[in-house]
Amino acid sequence: MPAAHTLDLFRLDDRVAIVTGASSGLGVAFALALADAGADLGLGARREGGLAATAESVRARGRRAVKVSTDVSDPASCDALVKAVMDEFGRVDILINNAGIASAVPATRETPDEFRRVLEVNLEGCYWMAQACGRVMRPGSSIINISSVLGLTTAGLPQAAYSSSKAALVGLTRDLAQQWTRRRGIRVNALAPGFFRSEMTDEYAPGYLDQQLTRVPAGRMGDPHELAATAVFLASDAAGYITGQTLAVDGGFTIA
Repeated sequence: MPAAHTLDLFRLDDRVAIVTGASSGLGVAFALALADAGADLGLGARREGGLAATAESVRARGRRAVKVSTDVSDPASCDALVKAVMDEFGRVDILINNAGIASAVPATRETPDEFRRVLEVNLEGCYWMAQACGRVMRPGSSIINISSVLGLTTAGLPQAAYSSSKAALVGLTRDLAQQWTRRRGIRVNALAPGFFRSEMTDEYAPGYLDQQLTRVPAGRMGDPHELAATAVFLASDAAGYITGQTLAVDGGFTIA
């Protein structure tokens, strides 16, 4: 394509995106970046107050938004979110599988229920959402699973459940890409964020982030806008030849 049209590849005009975990933190950043690129939004999360605020911010950018209280660990709840978006907009082109929870429990003390709950949300929730969207997505659509650098390496905390769930998303991403890219024209990729300010990082013990940042070649935490811009790239036609990949956005943490 001629260079004059390159920037058009990054636009998401006339497309509809679903973002889960859209009530706070990185989910809000993803939603607003997609809206800035031209997409209308379906927003899902358990906390309805935060969802309403995100929807208003999307509308303030001149885009449409529908919000649905969603528990991604429940397949019926995922189906309800997709149905609401289809009823409102008639299509789903992009899914950002962002909803997730964290844990930091020593392996000798973590209970079965604690471990299973993390996998139910972080892994199974992504699968149920991808499944619900995959049934209605058209060729050219894009699914982006939000994994983590902790699915690729370790960072000094006892996070067996969280790390397992995020590593499993890398495998899920590859398999869905293999199943759906050729047969259905749906690209499936993953982002593996490093350290970005969020509710999760706010819960870290004092001094932990400073210690981990010594391992980051960039020497700083990431800005949520940097991660959201990468998601816009993967969602857009600019990434039309990328599928089945996990892209670390981590300031070099995974190479240090």
